[in-house]
Amino acid sequence: MPTPIAFVTRLEREEEQSWLAALARTMPEERIIPFRELSMQERQEAQIAIVANPDPADVAALPGLAFIHSLWAGVERLVLELGETAPPIVRLVDPELSRVMAEAVLAWTYYLQRDMPAYRRSQEARQWLPRAYRHPADMTIGLLGLGELGTAAAHRLLEAGFKVEGWSRTARQMTAIKTHHGEDGLAALLSSSDIVVCLLPLTSQTRGLLNAPRLALMPKGACLINFARGAIVVADDLLAALDTEQLEHAVLDVFETEPLAASSPFYAHPKVTVLPHISAPTTEATAAQIVATNITGWRKDGTLPASIDMRRGY
Repeated sequence: MPTPIAFVTRLEREEEQSWLAALARTMPEERIIPFRELSMQERQEAQIAIVANPDPADVAALPGLAFIHSLWAGVERLVLELGETAPPIVRLVDPELSRVMAEAVLAWTYYLQRDMPAYRRSQEARQWLPRAYRHPADMTIGLLGLGELGTAAAHRLLEAGFKVEGWSRTARQMTAIKTHHGEDGLAALLSSSDIVVCLLPLTSQTRGLLNAPRLALMPKGACLINFARGAIVVADDLLAALDTEQLEHAVLDVFETEPLAASSPFYAHPKVTVLPHISAPTTEATAAQIVATNITGWRKDGTLPASIDMRRGY
């Protein structure tokens, strides 16, 4: 009988049970047991932990882990809380997640391209004010982050007729997309983009990346979409850029503290669209199948799934 798999989460009980059912359907031969139900012997025996926002103390109580498999694509919280001495961490790489994120990027890019925030303000003021149409081919969308999510979003935007540029930490080449890297490349992308879409992981290098000097590089009247992590954008600097009309609008799906407090100035700001972290929800069925494939491979021949670089944070 295979060693038990620890399921370590801080999810609400109903959501945890839903994930357990999905995982059990894809791995009926495995014993996937919530951490609180593991015996002391099972905690010693467990070689794999499947996690979703786990309590670090619970993970530390599993001394025999060969690897940790996250149910989320973002792993910065795991890196921060577990530290560099943690077992290898495997993040979720799900093509369905990339598809859903690309769908969201295109949808909210259209929202800005077609001036929907301005039309909403006109409606509230009971004004009939048609605006000139902007063709996608006349607009440049700058993507910050060219990983799986950024690559999928870039292709979706290209198919819709937008000009697309991308920025990554290190140099990358992509067909039909002008790519940038490094500090000079970041400045070049920001200064040429009508809409900047942030899809970067949160690391020590990206925290506070979009601050006042960098927002000032964007063309006057440009827009920002942040679907990455809230701490990448300096909130006060963004509000100032909107108030001075340096930026026209911001679509924000992520915030440094979530849920966003009711007192946040973002809610009432006329040039901000607040979303409750819904741009790319994880799909249980596809995510569970990917986790199962990785675990089955490891059980078969000991091949460790691709894990993150703890020093880089992703």
